[in-house]
Amino acid sequence: MRASRAAAGGLIGATLLAAPLSAPLSAQSYSSAIDYAAERAAIAHYQDADQRLQDVGWQLARGNAGFCPRVVPAIGLQLQDMASYGAPAIARTAIGLAGDFAVQTAARGSPAAQAGAFVRNREIARLERLDPNQWPAGKAMDWQRLVWAHDHIDAMLTEHGGITVGFADGSEARVRPVEVCATRFELMGEGKAAVADGARVVIGIDFPAFAYEEAVFAGVVAHELAHNVLGHDAWLDQNGRSRRHVRRIEREADRLIPWLLANAGYDPSAAVTFMTRWGSQHAAGFLTVRKHDGWDERAGFIAAELPIIAEAMAHGGRADWVKHFRREIDPAGSLAAKPGK
Repeated sequence: MRASRAAAGGLIGATLLAAPLSAPLSAQSYSSAIDYAAERAAIAHYQDADQRLQDVGWQLARGNAGFCPRVVPAIGLQLQDMASYGAPAIARTAIGLAGDFAVQTAARGSPAAQAGAFVRNREIARLERLDPNQWPAGKAMDWQRLVWAHDHIDAMLTEHGGITVGFADGSEARVRPVEVCATRFELMGEGKAAVADGARVVIGIDFPAFAYEEAVFAGVVAHELAHNVLGHDAWLDQNGRSRRHVRRIEREADRLIPWLLANAGYDPSAAVTFMTRWGSQHAAGFLTVRKHDGWDERAGFIAAELPIIAEAMAHGGRADWVKHFRREIDPAGSLAAKPGK
């Protein structure tokens, strides 16, 4: 469940670009030895997966903003920095950039997407009078500048109610935010992990659920988002990471999945489909670790929420999990008196 910045942040925007060649080459032979079409395809593969994650993450975070304990202004823009690639110069040439920063994704339905200016790989020269290209680049695979850039965007949205983004062609776009649940969604360039750390949801590009239809894939994103909005990481820090405690918070995150899906416009029963499909196909994986219930038990706990959600939506139009969701733990203390009841 928990992600470290070193493990996850170091792979933000990273693809499996060509490693340094084993022997020095002349400029001409070096250039001819690189398959730039393959590099563009590798970058596009990563961006396609990130687009899927950002689209789903935005829908969940925006749809549940009325219930999350903390919301932030956001525009749904993800940047890319050539310094975060394994071979920055190759990546820069492959996608045709003069500088290092460009659009990575604009989440579907977000202010950035609605602005129409934030096209994939479009080069960025300014973020509200700041040129992020002026920051020291550091070494290859460096993720720090991307964090700074997104932190700067967040600060401008909070302080000024919007941000003006300047592009390398001299044009600019002014974007105003909307409120979303306070979580960032990040894609790792490798691995099958799906984790949350209280502030981020981080998913590896090889996570099998990327192959599922969107509503079912949204189940795993919602599970990790549930950990954040329910404050699980901080609760475990305070109360200890015993198997008993972890099992309780995992069950609670499972049970919140359909509530989050419903408010995002997905069929909440897709949460059961996700757990059933994933569990039956990966029975030797994390779902059978005794810090978790068995996958069939987990699917059953999720299914038990569906009639409660239907009733809540019939009376209030929303799946109000603040009012109607029964906690497994006491956020101010230890385990709830009657978990799951």
